[in-house]
Amino acid sequence: MSAQRVDWVDTAKGICIIFVVMMHSVLGVEAAAGETGWMHPVVAFAAPFRMPDFFLISGLFLANVINRDWKLYLDRKVVHFAYFYALWMTIQFVVKAPVFVDEMGASGTLQFYFLSFFEPFGTLWFIYMLPVFFVVCKLAHEKGVPWPLVLGAGAVLQIAQIHTGWLLVDEFANRFVFFYAGYIFAPQIFSLAGWARERIGVSLGFLLIWAGINGALVYLGWAAQPLVSLALGAAGAGAIILTSALIVKFGRLGFLRHFGANSIVIYLAFFFPMGATRVILLKLGVLDTGTISLIVTIVATVSPMILFWMIRKTDLGWFLFKRPRWAYLRGTSTAGKQAPAAE
Repeated sequence: MSAQRVDWVDTAKGICIIFVVMMHSVLGVEAAAGETGWMHPVVAFAAPFRMPDFFLISGLFLANVINRDWKLYLDRKVVHFAYFYALWMTIQFVVKAPVFVDEMGASGTLQFYFLSFFEPFGTLWFIYMLPVFFVVCKLAHEKGVPWPLVLGAGAVLQIAQIHTGWLLVDEFANRFVFFYAGYIFAPQIFSLAGWARERIGVSLGFLLIWAGINGALVYLGWAAQPLVSLALGAAGAGAIILTSALIVKFGRLGFLRHFGANSIVIYLAFFFPMGATRVILLKLGVLDTGTISLIVTIVATVSPMILFWMIRKTDLGWFLFKRPRWAYLRGTSTAGKQAPAAE
């Protein structure tokens, strides 16, 4: 796998994490302001492919590690994410404790905290779901379940649009097919990126057609319909792959690659600067809702990277983004070698 291909993967992750932060930022500002702003259409446009592409990219390199023994696999793909989920869920609870206590009392807040170890909490649900997907994929692989059967079952679950009210079940049904497709079709996906770099005009044509169809279906309110949402998720993931490959080809927007390489850092830490900036700007009341949403998105995306830079400069606070030695399963620690917040 070439460095150039890794570059486009990081660029794709960078695009995805910006869209994720944008969604939370824009919808949060609009809910607090009681009105929608001019950034709302951007969030709506990205809704069909924002998370499908993130999960598809997350599954791309699974084939490289799926044959590991269970102990090492569980450490890297379950304990790893469990550590960051528990840590940052606790941090969020501490920050939001006054609001929770006011709404549900101290006892209710404590119950809510412990329940969050079983029901994914807030913005952290993505890293809660990843270990589940990793385990299911390895079980299916070791049991010899044919991949078309697993992929087909995932597609059926997504089309069924299951809504039980339990986030773990609902998001598994809605997202697993994209993660598994990233794992199964990784060679074809990397080939698609290479194809796009060699056929710039055709790729741009496909992107224009996709954007028109995606935008029209979102505008008409059909994007979330059964089958349509599956098709738009797959098509949107392909569009992000083409876009990322072209960005790397032209050597532009390098910050996207940097954001993507540290997407988990942004994902874990964006909630606080997002909330603080939203409160301050809304209280000032001098900007329109759309502009506030844009500023909140930028601050929420960049602030975690500043925090990460400060940690690297001071060598303090690494536990926020890098597992300490005690958080590894015995005999699996590679402390000092493992990249922060990612394997």
